[in-house]
Amino acid sequence: MKLFTALAVTALLGSSAAFAQTTATAPTNAAPTTSVTPANGAPTAAACKKQAQDKKVAAADKKQFMKDCKAGKSTG
Repeated sequence: MKLFTALAVTALLGSSAAFAQTTATAPTNAAPTTSVTPANGAPTAAACKKQAQDKKVAAADKKQFMKDCKAGKSTG
């Protein structure tokens, strides 16, 4: 009887841990949680970095490009 009780408790604890590890999925019509542009209208650092990669900005010019991009200046 003790063996049955021990197995039942183990099964219950094991299954509850499996349920606790599942993650909820976001609704498909929800707006993205991260914004590309903050309230001031300038792109975020991540958006500027992607633009620099897409435009293949040279390493020497990348610092100035990032500075101008984050300030909201036209990057051409």
